[in-house]
Amino acid sequence: MIFESRAYARAGLLGNPSDGYFGKTISIVVRNFGAHISLYESPELQIEQQDVDRNIFRNIYKLVESVDLTGYYGGDRLIKAAIKKFCEYCDKKSIRLHGKNFTVRYRSSIPRQVGLAGSSAIITATIRALMAFYGVKVRKEELPNLVLSVETEELGINAGLQDRVIQTYEGCVYMDFDKSILESQGYGHYESIDPGLLPNLYIAYKTDLGKVSGAVFNDVKVRFLEGDPQVVDTLAEIGENAAEGKKAILEGDSKRLADLVNKNFDLRSRIFAISDSNMELVETARKCGASAKFTGSGGSIIGTYENDETLRCLIINMKKLNARVIKPFIN
Repeated sequence: MIFESRAYARAGLLGNPSDGYFGKTISIVVRNFGAHISLYESPELQIEQQDVDRNIFRNIYKLVESVDLTGYYGGDRLIKAAIKKFCEYCDKKSIRLHGKNFTVRYRSSIPRQVGLAGSSAIITATIRALMAFYGVKVRKEELPNLVLSVETEELGINAGLQDRVIQTYEGCVYMDFDKSILESQGYGHYESIDPGLLPNLYIAYKTDLGKVSGAVFNDVKVRFLEGDPQVVDTLAEIGENAAEGKKAILEGDSKRLADLVNKNFDLRSRIFAISDSNMELVETARKCGASAKFTGSGGSIIGTYENDETLRCLIINMKKLNARVIKPFIN
């Protein structure tokens, strides 16, 4: 029997990156891209390597090309870490696992390192497949915490709960990570929003702008923990921006939502260095009359647009930057 599971890309619409700092966010799932896991019983436990995991190259230039395109790490380390944390979770919960072995195979269409949560999608899909294989239930509210622990505790990646929540709940979700809420119940307050209430959305991404988000966040994390007023206050304002955004969505105020999307990026720019190439994406979108902010840590942007004319402007001008424009499929 083959156990199949999938988790989709995500885009932070408002509030990121405050999710790692007791803030608030609104995210959407992006079904245009996904990570797929196939898991089936086998004599030995095996993780099948994909091309990005293999270390055989035609020549030195192909090695450089591979690193430039996909970085130094493939998906097998994510799967290995997910299996380890799943086993530890079950031990902690006194859940006895049967002794059968399995082979796990993955594939992903999510563009790498452009802020669309490709890593957490692979982990989420892996844990879902393990749950099915072993017949283990993990509460929906707890699953994002388990996925996050794979990255933060096993792989040393600096991350927040947002990506894992939206990949668990899917659709469009408002999240409140207030410290008192997290401490009292162990997870945030998660509220689904009808995607039908959202205005026209676009995503533009450029694969050569990818960043490893943990490296991007490290300096800000240190400053936050040290109580740097500029960082603490700005992140709090970014979180409140998402709360205002929820209200704008529910009231159908697309103009207000667009302003908040732009404000999110402008606030982020106070404490994060923005590369010229990333800034070019945002400025190009705004010149077309669209709002724009990062979907994650850089490399791709999301925003609202009014009509097909604006969308055409985005497609034409983003193509000049070697960037692709898509309309996110959420439902």
